[in-house]
Amino acid sequence: MAEMGSGTHVYEVAEGWAKLPEGVEFGYTHGIVVDADENVLVFHTGNNPVIVFDKDGNFLRSWGEQFVGGAHGFYLHQESDGQYLYLTDTSRRIVVKTTLDGKEILTIGTPDLPDIYDEDRKFVPTDVAVGPNGDIYVVDGYGQSWIHQYDSEGQLIRSWGGKGSEPGQVNCPHGISVDLRGEEPELYVADRGNNRIQVFTLDGEHKRFITDDMKMPCSFYYYGDEIYFPDLQSRVTIFDKNDRLITHLGDDENASKREGWPNIDLNLFEADKFSSPHGVCVDAEGNVYVAEWTVHGRVTKLVRKRG
Repeated sequence: MAEMGSGTHVYEVAEGWAKLPEGVEFGYTHGIVVDADENVLVFHTGNNPVIVFDKDGNFLRSWGEQFVGGAHGFYLHQESDGQYLYLTDTSRRIVVKTTLDGKEILTIGTPDLPDIYDEDRKFVPTDVAVGPNGDIYVVDGYGQSWIHQYDSEGQLIRSWGGKGSEPGQVNCPHGISVDLRGEEPELYVADRGNNRIQVFTLDGEHKRFITDDMKMPCSFYYYGDEIYFPDLQSRVTIFDKNDRLITHLGDDENASKREGWPNIDLNLFEADKFSSPHGVCVDAEGNVYVAEWTVHGRVTKLVRKRG
């Protein structure tokens, strides 16, 4: 059986895990989350954009036709009255908060900031996070490279960023998460175009860069004291509580050099190698789920091996 990882973090690949019913196909698989019932939700650009599987990969249900073509960032947040999804749609250029079965609660569109956005300069959100007080953070990764902070009702509080490489500037801020591992919460931004992670206070003040052991970070998932993130150029990376490398999973240095990447020939995919990881999550048992950015979609379950 194919394996990935090293040291304390070794995984068996559960080949053929996601069992799609006849007539249902993935588009680009961009986001993946696991809920409190251990169901795994996949967000992809094809028909039935939200597909729900149980932990064994059995299809349970699907919904979300309004996200066809635009499905991108996908975040599950536990709130006082239950679990909610925050979804970004790069086609409609909006952020939507929903229940787990798709009931829309809140929609955030283009901020009223005429110095940043107009008919030519579009808002194209790619990811979203929620702070401890309910504030919503949105990264405009595919638009103007800005970061926006809203209250829980969707009212704009502040914005920062702008395209560049200086501290506080970003280039394709593709993913965002709130890090609760330290003494005070911090914002981690996947500053993908600059091949780095940039860390901010919850009020948008630059704190530091993280630049080692990464290629093109896409998004983040926290599991205990560890942080997991997809490096778009063919691996998933795990850092410890000090943001030091534990291991890379599925590294394939040649993947992004192949003709047509990320839409390479299906016969070139290898069970123990990634091509274009875009989303990652971890369940309560430490098993890892990875969604890849490729035209036919690809979802992999890695089962954690215990010594």
